[in-house]
Amino acid sequence: MPPDPVSTTAAQSAEQRSPALPLRWLARALAGIDHGELTLIDAAGNRVSLRGQAKGVAAVWRLRRPWRALFRLLHRGEIGFAEGYIAGDWGTPDLQSLLQFTMDNEHALTDLADRPAWQRQLDRFRHRLRRNSRRGSRAIIRFHYDLGNEFYRQWLDSTMSYSSALFSKGDEALETAQQRKYQRLLDRLDAEPGAHILEIGCGWGGFAEAAARRGYRVTGVTLSQEQLEYARERIARAGLSERVELRLQDYRDLSGQYDHVVSIEMFEAVGEEWWATYFDRLCQCLRPGGRAALQVITIDEQAFARYRVSADFIQLYVFPGGMLPPVRRFNALAGAAGLVRREQDFFGPDYALTLRRWFEEVRRSGDVIRALGYDDRFLRMWRYYLAYCETGFRSGRVDLMQVILQRRY
Repeated sequence: MPPDPVSTTAAQSAEQRSPALPLRWLARALAGIDHGELTLIDAAGNRVSLRGQAKGVAAVWRLRRPWRALFRLLHRGEIGFAEGYIAGDWGTPDLQSLLQFTMDNEHALTDLADRPAWQRQLDRFRHRLRRNSRRGSRAIIRFHYDLGNEFYRQWLDSTMSYSSALFSKGDEALETAQQRKYQRLLDRLDAEPGAHILEIGCGWGGFAEAAARRGYRVTGVTLSQEQLEYARERIARAGLSERVELRLQDYRDLSGQYDHVVSIEMFEAVGEEWWATYFDRLCQCLRPGGRAALQVITIDEQAFARYRVSADFIQLYVFPGGMLPPVRRFNALAGAAGLVRREQDFFGPDYALTLRRWFEEVRRSGDVIRALGYDDRFLRMWRYYLAYCETGFRSGRVDLMQVILQRRY
């Protein structure tokens, strides 16, 4: 996690001299809201309520250290807002509602949310330094996935699937919904018995196990040593080692041809400059007529132009080097590589529900995660990340698709 970028000496002094000023200043700055209701509360218990004309969520923003929170917001915009939560400068009883409120009233928060131009360029420069070269990709994967299998085990379900589930109903068990996702991907491949499937980004082995149990052979690749060790042990315990081979390998170094390819939410980590390379390699790894089943997070076309030139919270704190594709760009690159789109559907609301389940598990497992050696700042960063993503899916700004691509004969 990046170090706290804010020097707090001046802010701490201001907290003691005039603690109520930030509350009044924020109330004036937020006077143009249109949707919902926001209650601002400072450390002394002073409160201000703001209400828009249109319906929306009711949110509470509790400023524990108002000056520090304001300082971050003015100097770092939406990134400073996130950093304030991570640092504990502010809190809220319902993080998702507060983030939804900010998104609903985005037009009224432009002056607060926008980073100065120099700050945007600096953040973008930091992001571009984390290139997805072979060496860079290994470092990026270690940054996120090699935090420790025990950490992820505390809040993922028993499948250890770190991707969206596919629900039949809202109260369905997460494990059941994750297994449905695996089975749907397999069904859509229309694979012959005993077919050989390549999985690009095999994670902790959930899909490989599901496919092997249906009688398929699986070769899976990952760049995470932690994931690889866990997945190999998992496959061995299930008695499926004869059908599954898992390797530590970059997708760019793959060779040979397979009957089918599956890649579940790996494309997002490829990086824009490597998108065409990814599709070329995917096509080369498919036998003529073979199908690829991909699950991919996408971003709204209009939002992409700004997103691609201004590193966001996730790129800076969670997935360095990552980039979400807009659907049209994704489809065009796949077609240019010789892949024909056969099916494509979207189910972003299922990801919002998956993320809410993960958020609740992280919160419930806080004491256990702390006992593993992670501090409160780390936990707040993860809660913010999960809530931030959930809000994006609920708003439709980001979506989730499954797409079936077929190599031309």
